[in-house]
Amino acid sequence: MWLKKIALIILAGLIWSCQSVEKETYKFQISDLEPKLEKLASDEFMGRMPFTAGEEITINYLENEFKTLGLEPGNGDSYFQDVPMVSIKTIPSSKMTVSSSTETVSFEGLKDYVLWTQRTDPEVSFENVEMVFAGFGIIAPEYGWDDYKNIDVQDKIVVVLVNDPGFGTEDEAFFKGNTMTYYGRWTYKYEEAIRQGALGCLIVHNTIPAGYGFNVVQGKWNSPLLYLDDRGTNNYTPAFEGWVTLPTANKLFEMAGLDGRELLAKARKAEFQAIPMNLKASSAMEVIADYNISKNVVAKVTGSKNPEDVIIYTAHWDHFGYGAPDETGDSIYNGALDNASGTAALLALAKAFKTDPQPERTVVFLAVTAEEQGLWGSAYYAQNPIFPKEKTVANINMDGINPYGKMKDVSLIGIGQSEMEDLLNVELEKVGRYSAPDPTPSAGYYFRSDHFNFAKIGVPALYFSNGIDHFEKGKEYGKALEDEYVQKYYHNPSDEYDASRWNLEGAVEDVQLLYEVGKNLANSDNWPKWKPNSEFRAIREAYKK
Repeated sequence: MWLKKIALIILAGLIWSCQSVEKETYKFQISDLEPKLEKLASDEFMGRMPFTAGEEITINYLENEFKTLGLEPGNGDSYFQDVPMVSIKTIPSSKMTVSSSTETVSFEGLKDYVLWTQRTDPEVSFENVEMVFAGFGIIAPEYGWDDYKNIDVQDKIVVVLVNDPGFGTEDEAFFKGNTMTYYGRWTYKYEEAIRQGALGCLIVHNTIPAGYGFNVVQGKWNSPLLYLDDRGTNNYTPAFEGWVTLPTANKLFEMAGLDGRELLAKARKAEFQAIPMNLKASSAMEVIADYNISKNVVAKVTGSKNPEDVIIYTAHWDHFGYGAPDETGDSIYNGALDNASGTAALLALAKAFKTDPQPERTVVFLAVTAEEQGLWGSAYYAQNPIFPKEKTVANINMDGINPYGKMKDVSLIGIGQSEMEDLLNVELEKVGRYSAPDPTPSAGYYFRSDHFNFAKIGVPALYFSNGIDHFEKGKEYGKALEDEYVQKYYHNPSDEYDASRWNLEGAVEDVQLLYEVGKNLANSDNWPKWKPNSEFRAIREAYKK
């Protein structure tokens, strides 16, 4: 009998313990997300462009929200981290002329190509500059690859293909096949061209391997672009960067006596040699440079046991402000999904951590600036961390929260990178859901949001997007919704919050997952590791020995 009584006492204790934990676990509601999402995506915030009145409205709103929730300032006694930047508005000539030995062709700006510059001189021009076709513009020693071998492109224009050689091969051992590597990102191609001393770099646009239409690139035409302020450094700055349409590239190849399809086949081989095109290009740009300071917004809940250990949640608060009007005349780029939704989730998570019992580790909420312009806010933070990278346990990033209703899956961006995905999978299994690889791996989303800058300094980072396996209507329906967003809303004024179109039930479930992963880490001594084949593993191990 006494054994039975003890068993009952233990069982009662376990039940009470489970109920206690349940009560201490914040349960998210649509009301945690919708009002803040609607507010941030409203016209009042003017598209949340850095260096504008929209920035002031946004960062003041975020600071006030953190204060109202009772969170501590995350940067000493301030909720802000200054991010010194320069806004460069390039006003290109309407034409770029290219000459061969037999003909001269004038290409039309915006329609055929897009150019901009990082130089701050009032006028930037180039005249009769030689052009070189440099394949994919990649140097990747681990693949035995060098598109710049045996050629000098100093002060020349390099023309390179979008994505990387593995795309379309279905060979996962060859540049990861259809999963874009960092070598396929347009940012890398400009960086490598700069290292080679090129005067300019033109990427050949192709919608399928790029992952978006040329209209996205056209948004940079005659628009201010932001960069970190590098005054006082000796960093080389090229005369221009840009894109050309596929028909434009084919015309250039024709003028050079080259076959476009044959070039693609050659460029996919490691023995490829860059080809002088025997073409010379000319154009000019006016430049307006404005140095200013944008701001990251940062708040924290200090840990009770190991306050020096830090988990950082991130979301970018910025979008594009005012731009080219759409067919309805709307010129405000509200960025509801991208990324008012993630910023609203950041605030909801802050509320949850402040409401539940104090975590053992410190949890930081970092709303970064200028993601849309090149991940600059998180890049600056990574270069100038408030909390040492050696004590930063992990990063959990949010860039768009599911607007389509409940999904059975989540799309794990950068699958196979770190143990953070294992922690996520534990939480998914608890609620009968699962993670799946990114359905569009060729788009390179792992390199297109702020978690990437944490990965670059060795901090394991988790980023997932809404899945495509719709709870009621299946994968085909879910994939159609994703495709519709890219075609109709992505980086367009139409990306607005519309309660009749949005269903936040799935968003609530996803934010709950993000909370459970972070909460479990914040109440443990676990240090997630990079997977053995991750390119970021060595960086972490170098300072965690």
